[in-house]
Amino acid sequence: MKYIDFRKKLKEMLVFNTKEIHKIESDFDSRRLYEWQNKKHIIKIHNGYYIFSDIKLNENRLYEIANKIYGHSYISLETALSYYGLIPEQSYVILSISTRKTVKFKTQIGNFYYRKMLKSHFFGYNIEKIGNISWKIASPEKSLIDYFYFNSDIKIREDIIGIRINSDVFKNLINIDILRKYTEMITNQRVSRCVEYLIEEMNNA
Repeated sequence: MKYIDFRKKLKEMLVFNTKEIHKIESDFDSRRLYEWQNKKHIIKIHNGYYIFSDIKLNENRLYEIANKIYGHSYISLETALSYYGLIPEQSYVILSISTRKTVKFKTQIGNFYYRKMLKSHFFGYNIEKIGNISWKIASPEKSLIDYFYFNSDIKIREDIIGIRINSDVFKNLINIDILRKYTEMITNQRVSRCVEYLIEEMNNA
């Protein structure tokens, strides 16, 4: 298969793997992938996943790629908190939650970090969609709970203040009933305390 034909057949795909290539072309010669990498037509990301080198990457495309290269995952933690404007810092690593083992991928297009979550705690995410790009991301409420859950050093009220949650965004975005409901589902006393401290601080802001 010539590259120009390959590009046309997969033009709707942001990221693709060898299994998806063989669905389109059952006798595809995988040596073409090495050839096209050397010619800088495609970029290998990780574990048999590729993107076309002429695609302009942005935050949303990186989120979709993060979902795709490590299945059963969703964007969360500081990445989601920054996305919603709840914290001022921008995350330079794409942080995700997964039911699979904790892993880090350093790639040509960015770094991806996945934290292992219990299957019973794998909930509270939405599907965001812009044009033909879509990705799974924790809801604002679940992104806060995930953050508290994985940062065990956050224990007291002063720790909550130090996170610098934007109170205006919190009041406009967070559904307190959902936040408490999700917290109960996690069944973690430290997380529950942190959530109540946060609600009190936001009410007093």
